[in-house]
Amino acid sequence: MSRLATSPDEVSVFAKTAARRADENAGLRLKRRHAAETRFKAYGIAAIAIALGALAILLFSIVSKGYTAFVQTHIQLEITFDADTIDETGTRSIESLSRGNYAALVRNALYAQFPEVTSRRDKRSLARLASGGADLALRDMVLSDPSLLGQTRTVWVLASDDIDMLRKGYIERSLPEGERPIKDNQLGWYDALDQKGMVEAQFNRLFFTSGASREPELAGIWGAVVGSLLTMMVTLALTFPVGVGSAVYLEEFAPRNRWTDLIEVNINNLAAVPSIVFGLLGLAVFLNFFGLPRSVPLVGGMVLALMTLPTIIIAARAALKSVPPSIREAALGVGASKMQVVAHHVLPLAMPGILTGTIIGMAQALGETAPLLMIGMVAFIVDIPGGVTDPATVLPVQIFLWSDMPERGFVERTSAAIMVLIGFLILMNLLAILLRRKFERRW
Repeated sequence: MSRLATSPDEVSVFAKTAARRADENAGLRLKRRHAAETRFKAYGIAAIAIALGALAILLFSIVSKGYTAFVQTHIQLEITFDADTIDETGTRSIESLSRGNYAALVRNALYAQFPEVTSRRDKRSLARLASGGADLALRDMVLSDPSLLGQTRTVWVLASDDIDMLRKGYIERSLPEGERPIKDNQLGWYDALDQKGMVEAQFNRLFFTSGASREPELAGIWGAVVGSLLTMMVTLALTFPVGVGSAVYLEEFAPRNRWTDLIEVNINNLAAVPSIVFGLLGLAVFLNFFGLPRSVPLVGGMVLALMTLPTIIIAARAALKSVPPSIREAALGVGASKMQVVAHHVLPLAMPGILTGTIIGMAQALGETAPLLMIGMVAFIVDIPGGVTDPATVLPVQIFLWSDMPERGFVERTSAAIMVLIGFLILMNLLAILLRRKFERRW
């Protein structure tokens, strides 16, 4: 028979032992919990470090390939503006001067630098040192100042893409002649000009002022930038009033029933639909059904408005919800109508959040490519668009087109255009943050 009773000393020893074991177990659990927290923090720091490292690598790759596009090689030549060559009619009219053979002026200036070049084949090779669009700058000079006719001026003309790539180090001199785009005689002529100080890199103004071109040294982003601005104007004009109005109705006036619940679910689902689906919708409705023109900012803005509208509605509703109910109750208590409460009190207080959501939605639309490809904005557009119905392209599509070009000069222009696009996106996000901090109210 077991002994049921124990002495007080035995009970005290047993209790102390149990308490000590409980303390030890609690200490072990506390150590394991602290170790788990330390590991979790380390995992978070490692994840952030990996993300920042990947971002740094991406930005370094883009910048290292694109910063050279902001400078362009030029050649100094003594240009004689021969009147017989560029003004055949002798009237000095704009029509006559516009049709002048300015390319011959560039070729003659190059031939004058190397009089020993006599064969037609060598002359053609020598003429390729200058860009095929170098004559455009001379034409603009004469059109702005016809008194240049008959004079000789020192002019920095645009070098060809091959010469530009050679100067920037993208063409290896050590390669055999058959494996590089520049021949040995062209290398000799370039070196002779360089030794005379007649070759230098200047700021690439054309990159920011010209439109698309088949020649890398003449290609610029201005046409795409104007197209993007026009497209964003159409998108903003459609999405802001419709999005804010929809959010105000759903949040402040709509009855709570299954129909409004269905609308809210569909809005949330539309915000997650792939952007190319909206491009297909625009192709089917705006182009095929309504017959609107292809590759114009008007249609592009309408398609991007469909894509951006759910995001703006969701952001606007969240901003309206953030306004305390006491604001509404106080306004109603002094006799304001429901419309006056919303228009004079709720909407002004929610506007900072609405503007922030709108800017973020517009930034998302600015970087979209897939829906615009579906409506034909992938076309090669040389002219700068003057309105929302003129053919145009946008900056992301221009980047897409340049990335498919085989010339080495388009590689740096692709990266440079990406840098410009990232700059626009950063500015838009900074604007959203500044608006939030400036107008945000804490309740």
